[in-house]
Amino acid sequence: MQKIELGNITIEVVQKDIINIHLSVYPPDGKVKIAAPTRIDLETIRVFAINKLQWIKKQQEAFRNQERETPREYISMESHYFKGKRYLLKIIEQESKPKIVLRHSKIELYVRPNTSTEKRKELIEEWYRDEMKITIPKMIKKWEKKIGVEVNEFGVKKMRTKWGTCNPVAKRIWLNLELAKKPLICLEYIVVHEMIHLLERKHNDRFIKLMNDFMPKWRFYREELNRLPFRHTEWKY
Repeated sequence: MQKIELGNITIEVVQKDIINIHLSVYPPDGKVKIAAPTRIDLETIRVFAINKLQWIKKQQEAFRNQERETPREYISMESHYFKGKRYLLKIIEQESKPKIVLRHSKIELYVRPNTSTEKRKELIEEWYRDEMKITIPKMIKKWEKKIGVEVNEFGVKKMRTKWGTCNPVAKRIWLNLELAKKPLICLEYIVVHEMIHLLERKHNDRFIKLMNDFMPKWRFYREELNRLPFRHTEWKY
């Protein structure tokens, strides 16, 4: 990997077997990457970046001004998100097994008295995971028929830098737990993205064509996902 310095902007450059140059600016901090064909020299890539400098700065400014979620304390009347909708958390203490009930505009968390903040967090995250494991198989089944691939296994886990990953050999995909908070179409976009990797491992022109063919509005969904509030420590895609 090479780097280009344009003032205070550092651009990571990866050259690979693709036809066109692809420029990306990633949230949350506006990291810039260029994927370029191996036949193009670094100076030509630099000129390309200079011509796109105003666009890069505009994207970075948008990310800097983007709303961030504040750290959660898992107390009553605190805002939490599920499937793109905002809910108020309601803590209900009782001497019985913990559970979560989604009711109208509230997430009711039933816990034993003196349950720690960390335990409350674990319970909500486990609920998010369980809900995703109900939703994701339906999406996979739908898109297996459309794309013509088969997913052997999927999982949900916390990821610091990605919304999803794919192991094409094992035909296994992983989805970021944070997607439970986002609109369903954003989750579906990531599911499709990872399933397309079963046909094409790289983010090259063929991959983009496949995304265009199977999900023509994928760029809109990507923008929607990256526009939504970030966790107070967050990533890119």
